[in-house]
Amino acid sequence: KAIAITDHGCVQAFPEACNTARGTDFKIIYGCECYLVNDINDDGTKKSAEEIKADRYFHCILLVKNKVGLKNLYKLVSRSNLDYFHKKPRMPKSLIHEMREGLIIGSACSEGELYHAFLTKQSKEKIREIANFYDYLEIQPVGNNEYMITSQRDGCENIDSFDDIQDINRAIITLGDELGKLTVATGDVHFLNKNDSKFRAILQAGQGFSDADSQPPLYLKTT
Repeated sequence: KAIAITDHGCVQAFPEACNTARGTDFKIIYGCECYLVNDINDDGTKKSAEEIKADRYFHCILLVKNKVGLKNLYKLVSRSNLDYFHKKPRMPKSLIHEMREGLIIGSACSEGELYHAFLTKQSKEKIREIANFYDYLEIQPVGNNEYMITSQRDGCENIDSFDDIQDINRAIITLGDELGKLTVATGDVHFLNKNDSKFRAILQAGQGFSDADSQPPLYLKTT
């Protein structure tokens, strides 16, 4: 009955989505998968724009729940591109917090800061602190994260099997229950049909991804 549109760092699909659903009772949830940067130092001071551009970014989901939120999302996307762009349009965490009225903030995929905290086995206190920023937590099918079993990325050395990925999903659900936050199972859909993965492989190969031919099953699944 509904689907969320969350392109990376932009909102370019909104007009087509709106026109496609117009005249039907199908619901479009407008949103964005932004590149979040924690712009606050340990001592509480704000990092400079140059520090933000040099920092590691994490994925974060922003969903619109009303017209105020839609306007705030447009402002956030504009600021991330105009003021903090470095390879990606980075979005400072404090700016999201400042403009979060009308928005629903989600913890995103395995590239999100919450998932990374579990991967790198951070303390329970730190994990709860990170989770408190989000309105809902997110888990995905284990196939989406199969790459972590052989990946050399930070934290992936702790992932040896699908069981390890399932353990993180369970831990996120437990954390959500403890904090009274909804945990949402999402598809992280990047293409419509299973065979469409070849188009994403071509796009990623052009961007220099060495593993572009090893596509996860990011096609649209039923609920």
